[in-house]
This record gives sequence, C-alpha cells and structure tokens, in this order.
Amino acid sequence: MTVAEQIAPMADVALDVSVELDRKVMTLGEVLDLEPGSVIQMTRSAGENIDIRIGEALVGFGEIVIIEDTMGVRITDFNVEE
Repeated sequence: MTVAEQIAPMADVALDVSVELDRKVMTLGEVLDLEPGSVIQMTRSAGENIDIRIGEALVGFGEIVIIEDTMGVRITDFNVEE
C-alpha cells in the first residue's frame, strides 16, 4: 500500500500552509503611516527560492512567480527525510 493510499482517509483535513516571502524591520512610525494601497518594498523578487511550511514543519521549497497580476509559489521540491 502506498503512502497516498494510507493517508487517503485524512485527505479532507484542512492544514495551514505558509510561505515566507520576506521579512522587513519597520519602526512603529512607519507602520502607523501605512494606509490602504501602501507598498512595502521587499528585497526578494520573482524566481527566488522560499520555504513552504505546514505548521512549523518545513515540507518543501518553491520559487516566487508572477502570473499577470497575481503572485504565487511554484513548488520546486519537497523536503523528504528518509
């Protein structure tokens, strides 16, 4: 029996998946100056590698992609520990 077959009964369990695009340190004053439509400039750009996490567990890796006006993550590898 494959792993996919073993976990099939749990296929509908919702999980929080997170990707961290970048981090930025801002002063309280800078945060208070933000308003709808403000842009926070980041150091990462399309094509850069990022971590994909479920909870605190690192499960894979991806890269930032831009398709038309939407930002997304293309999965490039899974973190498989043997």
